[in-house]
Amino acid sequence: MATTTLVKGARSTRSTIALKMLMAVSGIIFILFVLLHMYGNLKAFAGHDAYNTYAEHLRTIGEPMLPHAGLLWVIRVVLVVALVVHVYAAVTLWQRAGKARTVKYQVKKNAASSFSSRFMRWGGLTLLLFIVWHLLEFTVPKVNVAGGATNDPYNLLVDSFDVWWLTLIYLVAMVTLGLHLHHGVWSASQTLGLTNNAKARRNAKTLGWIVAVVIAGGFSLVPLFVLFGVITK
Repeated sequence: MATTTLVKGARSTRSTIALKMLMAVSGIIFILFVLLHMYGNLKAFAGHDAYNTYAEHLRTIGEPMLPHAGLLWVIRVVLVVALVVHVYAAVTLWQRAGKARTVKYQVKKNAASSFSSRFMRWGGLTLLLFIVWHLLEFTVPKVNVAGGATNDPYNLLVDSFDVWWLTLIYLVAMVTLGLHLHHGVWSASQTLGLTNNAKARRNAKTLGWIVAVVIAGGFSLVPLFVLFGVITK
C-alpha cells in the first residue's frame, strides 16, 4: 500500500514538473511573439506607407519556397498550439493546487506572494478573452467597431484607436499583460532552474519587470499617440 502511494506521488510530481515546463516553454514562445508584434506596431510612427509595407512584407517572407502568407500561417499554428498547451497546463496546475491547499496555507501564501502572482488566474482569463476580441476586431469587418477597412492595416489601426473606449480596453489589457509577464518570467525562470541563489532570483525578478514594462509600455504607445492625435491618417 505504501509502495503504491509512493509510486503515485512520484508520477504526480513528474507530471507537475512536466506541466510547469510546458507552461514555461509556451510562455517563452508568446514572449518572443509579442516582442515581434510590438516592433511591428511601432512601425505606425513611420507613417501609413511604412506600416503597410511592413504588414505586406510579413505575407511575402519565404516566397517562393512558401506560398503567400505561408510563414504567417506557420506562426499562427505554432501560437494556437502554444496557447492550448499553456491554458491546459495552467488549468490543470491550478486544479491540483486547489485540491492540495488548506485554508491555513492559503492565508500564509497570500501574505507572502506578490499581487501579480495572485492575479495570474484572472489575468490569464482576461487576456484570453482580449485575444479573441482583438483578433475579431482587427480581422472581421462586421465586428470592427470603428468601421475601418480591414484591408488597410494602418487606417484600421488609426480608426480603431480613435475610439476612446476601444483604446481604454486595450490599455487595461496591456496592464494585465504586464502583470502576467512580470510573474510569468519569474515563474519560468524558477521552472528552468535559473533561480538557484539570491542573485539569480533578484535577476529573474528584475528581468520580469523589464520585460513587463518594455512590452506593455511599447504596446501602449501607439493607441495613446493615436488618441492624442499624434499618429493620424
